[in-house]
Amino acid sequence: MAVEEEGLRVFQSVKIKIGEAKNIPPYPGPNRMRDCYCTVNLDQEEVFRTKIVEKSLCPFYGEDFYCEIPRSFRHLSFYIFDRDVFRRDSSIGKVAVKKEDLQKYHGKDTWFQLQPVSADSEVQGKVHLELRLSEVITDSGVISHKLATRVLECQGLPIVNGQCDPYAAVSLLGPSRSDAKKTKVKRKTNNPQFDEVFYFEVTRPLSYTKRQFDVEEEDVDKLALRVDLWNASNLKFGDEFLGGVRVPLRVLGQVGVHDAWYFLQPRENGGKSVKVEELGSLRLNIVYTEDHVFPSEHYTPLRDLLLHSANVEVHPVSASTAHILGEVCREKQEAAIPLVRLFLHYGKIVPFISAIAHAEVNRTQDPNTIFRGNSLTSKCIDETMKLAGMHYLQVTLKPIIDEICTEHKPCEIDPVKLKESENLDTNRENLRQYVDRIFNVITTSGVRCPTVMCDIFFSLRESAATRFQVDQDVRYTAVSSFIFLRFFAPAILSPNLFHLRPHHPDPATSRTLTLISKTIQTLGSLAKSKSANFKESYMAAFYDYFNEQKYADAVKNFLDLISTSGKWDQKSIETPIMLKEGSVKLTIKRVDGKGSKGTKGRFMIKRAQGRNRFGMKNFKKRWFRLTNHEFTYHKTKGEGALCSIPIENILAVERLEEESFKMKNMFQVIQPERALYIQANNCVEARDWIDILTKVSQCNRKRLSTYHPSAYLNGHWLCCKLSADAAPGCTPCTGGLPANIQLDVDGDRETERIYSLFSTYMTKLIKMQEACGSKSVYDGPEQEEYSSFVIDDPQETYKTLKLIVSAVQTLEQQHTKYKRDKFKKTKIGSQEHPIGDKSFQCYIRQQSESSTYSI
Repeated sequence: MAVEEEGLRVFQSVKIKIGEAKNIPPYPGPNRMRDCYCTVNLDQEEVFRTKIVEKSLCPFYGEDFYCEIPRSFRHLSFYIFDRDVFRRDSSIGKVAVKKEDLQKYHGKDTWFQLQPVSADSEVQGKVHLELRLSEVITDSGVISHKLATRVLECQGLPIVNGQCDPYAAVSLLGPSRSDAKKTKVKRKTNNPQFDEVFYFEVTRPLSYTKRQFDVEEEDVDKLALRVDLWNASNLKFGDEFLGGVRVPLRVLGQVGVHDAWYFLQPRENGGKSVKVEELGSLRLNIVYTEDHVFPSEHYTPLRDLLLHSANVEVHPVSASTAHILGEVCREKQEAAIPLVRLFLHYGKIVPFISAIAHAEVNRTQDPNTIFRGNSLTSKCIDETMKLAGMHYLQVTLKPIIDEICTEHKPCEIDPVKLKESENLDTNRENLRQYVDRIFNVITTSGVRCPTVMCDIFFSLRESAATRFQVDQDVRYTAVSSFIFLRFFAPAILSPNLFHLRPHHPDPATSRTLTLISKTIQTLGSLAKSKSANFKESYMAAFYDYFNEQKYADAVKNFLDLISTSGKWDQKSIETPIMLKEGSVKLTIKRVDGKGSKGTKGRFMIKRAQGRNRFGMKNFKKRWFRLTNHEFTYHKTKGEGALCSIPIENILAVERLEEESFKMKNMFQVIQPERALYIQANNCVEARDWIDILTKVSQCNRKRLSTYHPSAYLNGHWLCCKLSADAAPGCTPCTGGLPANIQLDVDGDRETERIYSLFSTYMTKLIKMQEACGSKSVYDGPEQEEYSSFVIDDPQETYKTLKLIVSAVQTLEQQHTKYKRDKFKKTKIGSQEHPIGDKSFQCYIRQQSESSTYSI
């Protein structure tokens, strides 16, 4: 989800690998072990939680998390909790990385020391203050000065224990002063509107004679205003601190007026004195990306160069822009991800991959090593399978993987690792049955293989067969090296990375999946001597079960089927595919159809019994499931559906403004006769539900073009104030997303990412230009510094490089101009850039350092 900034869209995303924790302090009891889990938080909002690792002080998580970040944030935080079955889970420690520091750790495995968790330091949000100093003449004629402090509003306060009832405490700090005043409590909102004014008398010295108040020369600069935000709690422990600001009165200056937004800060000396090393450490790998995307026309030159890469009739593919990107990037994966998404978006992925694969096959000398390296071709096909084949993978493997993970059948066949209570023959039979079932579901799934994958496999097969005409099996191994080795086997090994399971499996199940994956990988490889593929004797002995011709025939039939171009279409899949599920809160707005014929139905709010307002009791926690056929909700997971909504009945899916029910993260699913109002657990989950529901319903014929962003309450729509409950929507529906879920790609964003890569590796582009010049004029042995580049046609490659450098420099100038224009227009203390925004202060420092240079 992008944030609009003056014609430019800003996307934020983060990819996190949560590795392990070490040296967690022991539990103060006889057991000493802990049951720990880790959460990922945007400021104070939890957006992800790992599984619980039981009875360990060095828990290994091994979990990956990716999300698009739909709002601004100040800290990316990680909390380690110890589960407590009788009381609230206790926090052990945290890692809080400031937004401006995320680039320091970009893509690096880093051990972070856990810091103590203190309620006084857990703050977020901002406050709007207005200070005004004025002269007052008393009845006795004495001139005194009063400070008027207006607390207007706050935004983004943290929700504490599921609620936020904030109030502000205002005090004037100085010698012999203890003035303190409070606002009224605002119930059930973390964006309170206070708009209250407090007056403080400011003492003046007797020598004061100036008519104009001069802050610098008077004692007022010794004073400061303190504003603390509190959550009014009913708990016995008292109110919770939400954050505060300290404003020195010298900011009033000559005019005596100050109006600004402030970020709330932790309370001074609020943290407990705990030795950091006593809390342990956490290993993380964080990749934070921020894309600033211009309107589409800015990317035309670079985009045209990239899309021209699929046209091999004009020049060799090694001289194309896309291939050059793969040559200059440090990791081929860096280039593959945006390239594949861009070519998928414009429908050119098959000719592009066919071209680079054909060139790689022609450079391969041994058919046994075909597509075995981490080349641009391999990485692009991997990425294409992840995008286009994810639902194929879900419908093929998810049921059996779920069964393996819940049954916990013993499958260890290594005699050394066998437990005393286990039987080797029983374990072998359990494992054999699992392998047989997975092998069968894979080899009978050819009809479901997505068309784009079939077209690519057809191209690989033809290129390999033409290059190695003597080897009859190469047409199969060229395809099996991807579909088995890089698609099915990794998904079995790590189902959480392919969205087949929510978390990394437990050690015993992980071992079972490893043994299955090894066997499936070998079955699919069609190697002549299968047993020789295993280093372990117990695996070679187990594989004897599968040394029958029927397995090889099944693999070949499957590979023949999926490498037949254009034969099958994934839209023909009739089996419901589970796309998303989870627990959220819901209430229902109905259209009553009982009126007489010809009269309009009226909206009825489903109310809780005994309530005359629409409040929290109307929201019921329900388990939601979304497939490609229907959207259902259930009382609990596994129970029958309380309601089933066919996908074709979803008319719109939109956000619901917080003012409707004073609740965050709400959205609405609009149907012909009713709307569901749903509250997600956090902002990331709300965005995920809205996105996927919008995608699956995008092609519905009766989709709405307008909607109401707020609820109908107290006789009118809160958004447009119209009193007619059946009034047409007042706001255009969002959407415009492609109906195909796997291919939801923003072409401009991917082109911006490719520009960023070219900009990062500009020195290698220049080096490649030099290599082209060297190859053109020198026919001798290749210079070592240029040997890493694949250059088949130096002149064509040089031409392309020159065009790339020109397009990248043009975009660089546009980015520089935008940053400087933004720098000139920005006001510190505004709502967008409150005082205390260290990430923006860092940005200002960078701009001031570069402001002397011209574009």
